[in-house]
Amino acid sequence: MNHKRLLLSLPARIAQHLVFWGLAYYILVRVFASSSEIQVTDHLYTMVFVVTIATCVYLNLLLLIPFFLNRGKYLLHVVMLALCLVAVTLLNQFTFSRIIDYILPGYYFISYFSFTDILKFMVVFTGITSLLKLSKGYFLLLESRNELVKLQKERTESELMALRAQVNPHFLFNSLNSIYALVLKHSGQAPETILKLSDLLRYVLYETRRERVALSAELEHMQQYVALQGLRSGPDTSVHLEIQGEPGTMKIAPLLFLPLIENSFKHGIKGATGPAFVNMEWTIEKGSVRFLIENNKGLTDELPGEDHHGIGLENLRKRLSMDYPGKHRLEITGTESRFKAELLILQEDET
Repeated sequence: MNHKRLLLSLPARIAQHLVFWGLAYYILVRVFASSSEIQVTDHLYTMVFVVTIATCVYLNLLLLIPFFLNRGKYLLHVVMLALCLVAVTLLNQFTFSRIIDYILPGYYFISYFSFTDILKFMVVFTGITSLLKLSKGYFLLLESRNELVKLQKERTESELMALRAQVNPHFLFNSLNSIYALVLKHSGQAPETILKLSDLLRYVLYETRRERVALSAELEHMQQYVALQGLRSGPDTSVHLEIQGEPGTMKIAPLLFLPLIENSFKHGIKGATGPAFVNMEWTIEKGSVRFLIENNKGLTDELPGEDHHGIGLENLRKRLSMDYPGKHRLEITGTESRFKAELLILQEDET
């Protein structure tokens, strides 16, 4: 890809160089003209002079800058450039005093300028072309950095979408388990549960594609999920849900609370051999949402064949690091009989 871009830009680069030297020739031929009317000898003299200048310029652009300046050998570059300037200046004087008679016989040329004057021409053109090359390299570097930032952003968004996609099947699996249990019992609550699941799936499949959703909608659907899970809980199970504060116009990344709620039902109530409980509390303040959930620890583990242990919490941590870098806190603690998780999200109101 990079070679292709270089090949495509080659004609443009050649055109830029031709324009530069054409402009340089136009200026110098008027500087070197012996009278107000430019003669053939003026054109010939300027062409030879420009060739010597170009020799110094391209030695610097093609050799000295790539091999010394770009590799951080600044002092060595200065020394080599100084030697190059002196050498090409001497070459200019030697050309017009000795070689020019063999190149253009029939014309009489002399070196109009002293060594110092010629060196000044070399320094000016070498300095201008060096600045042009370095500024071009700077802009190319900025472009590369912008492309890198863009690629990193696209990669982060792809990873975030993949993490969200991993949450959805997990959620669906647990919800279908609830319906399956009701159907086995021939419960009249099965149709109501299917409607709740349908509403939840509609939310998960469509609304959560957005980067942010209304906190009020998120809480509403979390309550539906809790109610759905509560249908398969035993008579000795206590499920308490409380919301303190008003969501208002606050928005939040979708499905952040779901993994914690899933774990409470899956590892607490489902595995309990006696009284079980799940306590959930949302505290909403200006610019922040605090979610506290606590449940008993079940004595039995997941159903045989399940291999999803830990995936939900791992994905939650990854999503939080992407959606709220430096603006969240997730603390998970537990004892032999209790499991507690606290999630704090800092989020400004959005209108």
